Order: sequence, then structure tokens, then C-alpha cells
Amino acid sequence: MQRSTPSQPLAQALRSRREHLAKLIDFPAILWSGGDYSRNFPANTYPFRASSHFLYFAGLALKNTVIRLEGGKLELFKDDPPASYALWHGEMPNRDTIAATIGADAAFPLAELESRVKNAATILPQNPITQTQQFQLLKRSVPLPKAATGIDLELIKAIITLRSCHDQAALTELRQAAKITVEAHKAGMAVTTQAKTEAQVRAEMEKVILSHNTTCSYNSIVTVHGQVLHNEQYFHPLQTGDLLLADVGAETPMGWAGDVTRTWPVSGQFSPTQRDIYEIILAAHDACIDQMKPGVEYRDIHLLAALKIAEGLVDIGILKGQPSDLVEQDAHALFFPHGIGHLLGLDVHDMEDLGDLAGYEAGRTRSERFGLGYLRLNRPLKAGMLVTIEPGFYQVPAILNNPENRKKYQNVVNWEKLEQFADVRGIRIEDDVLITETGTEVLTADLPNSASQVEALVQSHRYSGDDRRSRR
Repeated sequence: MQRSTPSQPLAQALRSRREHLAKLIDFPAILWSGGDYSRNFPANTYPFRASSHFLYFAGLALKNTVIRLEGGKLELFKDDPPASYALWHGEMPNRDTIAATIGADAAFPLAELESRVKNAATILPQNPITQTQQFQLLKRSVPLPKAATGIDLELIKAIITLRSCHDQAALTELRQAAKITVEAHKAGMAVTTQAKTEAQVRAEMEKVILSHNTTCSYNSIVTVHGQVLHNEQYFHPLQTGDLLLADVGAETPMGWAGDVTRTWPVSGQFSPTQRDIYEIILAAHDACIDQMKPGVEYRDIHLLAALKIAEGLVDIGILKGQPSDLVEQDAHALFFPHGIGHLLGLDVHDMEDLGDLAGYEAGRTRSERFGLGYLRLNRPLKAGMLVTIEPGFYQVPAILNNPENRKKYQNVVNWEKLEQFADVRGIRIEDDVLITETGTEVLTADLPNSASQVEALVQSHRYSGDDRRSRR
């Protein structure tokens, strides 16, 4: 065992977090980091990602490690690597060195954990191997977070309270993730006129992320089929007239995420119909951010986006009627079916492993309405929260061609007018917005989003020879 004397900023920040936890719970908590998954044979593993709840208090992505938190103190349980480990992976810091780095109050081999688990709360990890270890050590089953009870539920609620509003150490990481994410998007725009496929643009964007010794915070979406909301295919050719939707974010080595979407014309110039829709989505985006401050309900921000989109679609003739009535009927959701955004932090959809316990204020449940059912966050905004704002317009065949939708909305959609916008498969504009004491700070503001600015970025590296995409 080694008692540390933390002096570095990381250790100080971690100590502050566990001291805040101690004010919310009066029992021990044990959190597992998780271990490797094998891709096929045991030594060929997927990239390791530690549990976010573990990372929040331990700070480092440590494999096969457990921490015990009680009374503002942290005990580290980790085995030192065997001597043979260095042959394949190089020299690694030992348990005591790691304990000093994170400001642990004590450090033990994993074998000693069993004597320290009595009456401890925990959270079910994602890794099934770790789950088995957890059950065996605690000698009890641990339900999914949405079914948690007793001290496990109390722990979950305490962690939600802490992680919902970010401290300065977290914001430093989140600003770094945002900065790298912005740089990646600029690189993607700049290479588009020279690229032949989605994959080539994706490669340029992820190259930036990798060059900063960071990883992607989620599987990149780089697609000319923006109507597929989580499209992870990259083989389509880029052709004049296409819009490219890129939803790409960086994650720092300590696990903090960026999450940005931009949509731009492959040719470097929006068509008139594409520009019309883009301006509607940007107006919704800007209106939402303008109204955000502590105390404002995030659900109201979502409904504001829905109203602005409905107003715009009425103005250009796609929808018919009073915009407020159209939102009440969920007609906007034909084209904007998802929520306006989500919490952002150690997870790109922060704490969604906890289900709606994190996203929804106590006593609130998900709506069954078409236009509200996918809302991921339903809480009043607080200073220190980081959320995404990401309105969009999509022509999803499964929604627009659904017979029930056709019948229900036959009198409020000008289907013939909609056909004139066939070159708009999907547009989304997304930024990372920090709630401050007086309003907002857009962490990704350095990435332009006006139509003319986006066109300029794409055109800045226009291929000097023949347009290789001019023929279909």
C-alpha cells in the first residue's frame, strides 16, 4: 500500500470529485474499469475504453482496475503487470506510480478487493466479463441501471448530479475535444472537391483526430445519404449535386468527447433548394442557442426548433397551415424525427447507459408522441451542462412513404412541392453548447456554419483540373 501526496492538477480535480460524492452518499462505492474484448484470438483485442463512471473518478484509462470510494477517499485495486508483459508492450507504470498520479489514498492488489466490498454500491458495467467478476465479488446480482434499487440507485443519482454539470478539469478536456473536432471538419471540407468517395473524406477527418493522439468519440458518419441518421457506410461516390453530411467527433485520451455535424455541398455550392432547407435548419439552430440559459427547459428548446422548422417549411411551400398547429400535430417530425440533442461529456451521449435516469428529470417519462418520443434530454438547463444542438431535415422513405403518415398528413404536406427538393436527402447542423451562468458558450464556434462560409471552406481547395464528378 502507498499513500500518495497529490500535487498535480489531475489528482486535485479527482480528489474534489470524490469529496463531492461523499457529500451525496454515506456508503462505499466500487467501480470497475473493464478489460479487453478479443476480436478473434485472445491477443487480438479491440481498442480498450474504460467505463466512463470509473474514468470520472480515476482519470486514467486503466485496464482491469477497480476503485473504491468512501468518505472522500479513493482506494485503487490493480495488479502490477507480469515481467513478461514488457516484451510485447514495453515498461508500464506500477500500481504505486499510478496511485500517486491520480491521488489515490491507498493502493492494493486485486486479490485484496474481496475484503473491501461489504455494503458497497456499484453500477453494472457494459463488459460481460467484468459483470461476472462483479457478481462474484459482491455475492449479489446487480440489475441494469434503469432497474436499480437501494444504494445502487442512490449511487447512480449521485453520479448523475456530479456529471451533469462539468468542473473546470472536465471543461479543459471538452474544449480540447471540441478544438480537434473543429479541425477535423475543416479538413474534411477542404478535401471534398478532390475526393472520389465518402471514405476518402472520412479518412482525412479521422487523420486529424489520430494525429492529435486522440480517437473518434463514436463511429464517424460521413455520407451522401444523410437521410440514414446513423449511416456507417462509406463506399458511395461523391457526385456533383450531392450533399455530404459529416457527423464526426474527437475523444481525448481521458475520455472526453466532441460531437459536431456539418453538411456541405460536394461541388462547393448549394443548389437553390438545398440552400433553402439549409437556411431553415440554421435558423432553428441559432434560435435554440439564443434562448438557452439556466432554468430553461430543454424540451422547450426542442419544441422551438420544431416550430422554426415548421415555419420555414410553410414559407417554402412544403407544409401548409399554422406552424404551431403543425407542431402540435407532429407534422414537423416527418422531416425532423429525432430530438434536438443530448448531454455531452465522458460519453458522446453522456450517461445514456443509465437510461432515462440521467436524461429525464425525476417524475418525467418519455412521450409517446411522434415528435417527442426520441427526445434524449428532458430537464431544465443548468450552468455547467454541455449539450448538443442539432436540428435537421431528412427525407426518410420509411417515414414519408408510410401509408398511415400519408393519410394523416395528406392535407398539410404539399407532396408535389416536396418532389422539387429531391436533392436534399439529409441536412443536420450540430454544435456543442455549454450553459453558462448568463447564457451559452458554443465550444465549437470556430467551425463556421453559414451557407456562404461552408461553401468557401469547401471551395478553398477546389481541384484545379477537370471536375472528376461532373458526369454521373
